[in-house]
Amino acid sequence: MAATEERPAKTRLITGPGMLLVWLYGVMVVGAVARSAVQISTQFDKAPLAYSLSAVAGVVYGFITYSLVRGGETARRAALACCAAELVGVLTVGTWTLLEPSAFPDATVWSDYGMGYLFIPVLLPLSAMYWLRKAHARRQAA
Repeated sequence: MAATEERPAKTRLITGPGMLLVWLYGVMVVGAVARSAVQISTQFDKAPLAYSLSAVAGVVYGFITYSLVRGGETARRAALACCAAELVGVLTVGTWTLLEPSAFPDATVWSDYGMGYLFIPVLLPLSAMYWLRKAHARRQAA
């Protein structure tokens, strides 16, 4: 890149309602990571799958939070892909916990579609995906 060329400015993803998404994802990071850390360290043999899935959920929430704060088109696409993966995870685990409850002797963040977390785990990726697509459309229009 020549010295006179400028790099495009990063598009902020956390303006307006995007700030609420960052806050909610941040809360979910703390909730999922703290819960899974305690459960894995104290009673992992009771429900290893459930506790491991909660830890994975915490990592996914953390990456999405980071991507939203980082901004830019690459971060937007990464966050969008992670939100889609998160939604697939919530729907898969949610359905699995309803069809085969014995597979999960203890709840995960995504059990019953996130009922233990006021259904935020199923609503959050839908809201974030909508917001991220809208941010892309705004950038294209500008």
